[in-house]
Amino acid sequence: MNAERVVAVDAKPNQRNELNELSDLDEWIELHELVSRSAKWLELSAAVPEQHTAAVVADRFDLITWRDTYEQSSGLRDLAEELSERHDYAHDLLADAFLAAYKLAPRLQERERMSPSRWVNHAVVTSLVASPEFAELRRETYGDPYAAAMAVLAQAAALRRMLEHCREVRERAEQASDARQAVERAAKTVAEALGRAAEEADDGAVPAVPAGAVHQAISAAEAAEAAARQSIQNAVQSLAPAIPGIRSGVRAAVAKATAAVREEASLMRAWGVGSGELERMPFGQRALLAERLRAGRLSQWAELIGRFRQMADGERARKVENAGGELVGVTLGSDLSRVIPSELANLGLPQLRAVFAARYAAGELMLYDSQGEQTTGRGAVIACVDTSHSMYEAGPGGITREAWAKACALALLDQARHARRDFVGILFSAADKVRVFRFPAGEPAGIDRILDFAETFLGGGTSFQRPLTTAGELLEEEFNDAARARGDIVMITDDACAVTEEWMRGWNDTKHRLGFRVFGVAIGPPPAPETASVLDALCDNLRSVEDLTDVHAAADLFRVI
Repeated sequence: MNAERVVAVDAKPNQRNELNELSDLDEWIELHELVSRSAKWLELSAAVPEQHTAAVVADRFDLITWRDTYEQSSGLRDLAEELSERHDYAHDLLADAFLAAYKLAPRLQERERMSPSRWVNHAVVTSLVASPEFAELRRETYGDPYAAAMAVLAQAAALRRMLEHCREVRERAEQASDARQAVERAAKTVAEALGRAAEEADDGAVPAVPAGAVHQAISAAEAAEAAARQSIQNAVQSLAPAIPGIRSGVRAAVAKATAAVREEASLMRAWGVGSGELERMPFGQRALLAERLRAGRLSQWAELIGRFRQMADGERARKVENAGGELVGVTLGSDLSRVIPSELANLGLPQLRAVFAARYAAGELMLYDSQGEQTTGRGAVIACVDTSHSMYEAGPGGITREAWAKACALALLDQARHARRDFVGILFSAADKVRVFRFPAGEPAGIDRILDFAETFLGGGTSFQRPLTTAGELLEEEFNDAARARGDIVMITDDACAVTEEWMRGWNDTKHRLGFRVFGVAIGPPPAPETASVLDALCDNLRSVEDLTDVHAAADLFRVI
């Protein structure tokens, strides 16, 4: 387009008018072409489409949860710092992995709406959410920031491998992202050039210099667009072959994360830490607790502790059905609460119902037979646990005598709290080594205090007099303060030792006065038949346990205590 109108000064008037009309037509055509070419870039510069950097769609509350968790978790911060040294946008990937595990129904952005620089992140999270194992993981993590963070940390090694595997893909994706940004900048340049041209326009005509600048900006924008299109195509082509490797890595990572989260959840349940208590626990405290449980003295026996507690819970449920006392066999009678399962099975067969009714009327049904106390105590439950050197010894399955004894004591703690009774744990060995742990019924049994009780080991020899005397004094104190009698003492030991006659007389007097019961659990091989056992004289109810893998060896305790 010419800045000055072309006018032939020596032409005739009609010729001059025709020339001017032709010149106006050329200018109009050129101006129309300029406006048409500029329209797309004006639109692009006015409304640049948002390029998302997060693959998981999240509201502000989700983001607040992520930021708070990230600030509280040194593990997440260390992992982000490590990955960021070699890979850009690793922090965004960790946030996506966390939110995918945390949200109830994670929804992903469309890849086309994301910045190409995060396409690898999108591919990883898409594979994560689509994997069959992920549904199992989310059952353990959704709504629980701590568990979601654990899942991310458990996948750390796999994330490192995937990022290294996709390094070339990420480089091409970042080139595509840079090319897109170049297109956006070029569109803004077109808009600015067109704005200057409009300011300098005179009577619809645009001077040559600004018009040329507009043409040049448009050409540069079109070139940038072509380069961006090629870069995006290259990125897409490089991403496709990496997808199978990402999927494989994700499935292995999710399986590992699920195992880690479930293991910790099982560990918490074994130690009696409920989900409600965990939800109220600050992140840092929960992390320290998990570390203590994993590294503690009895960490490898968490499964045993859990089985003991589960068994005790089942026996509590049977307490109303079956009379209290130690099961000793089968007898005949008509007490339907103690009928053995094989008799009840007859009711399921129409032809045998008449037989069942006849045997019931005659009092000849087979019943569980038991002996011992028929009523439970009301006072404190006291577990005296031997922690002498011999309790280190391992039995079947590699389970130590200490582990079995402590697991039984923790189940007795649950029993006492269920019955709203005080619990006292007395750890003993030699006469000068006794530790007392009190858990009043009206106060929370803090997990730290429970762990202190479970992990304390005194070592040394064995003395029965000191712990039993302490137990008697505690029950007498309870009787004097609250008028509660009929407490229960459970003596768990693997050894036998002598007691003096004088002490025994005093012990029997105290026992008669306060009305408490003494239950004994002898761990290890029973003594020779001809050998008199001190435990026999001390205990109203004594059982021996040789197979330390069997938690049911002490099942009757939880029906009568």
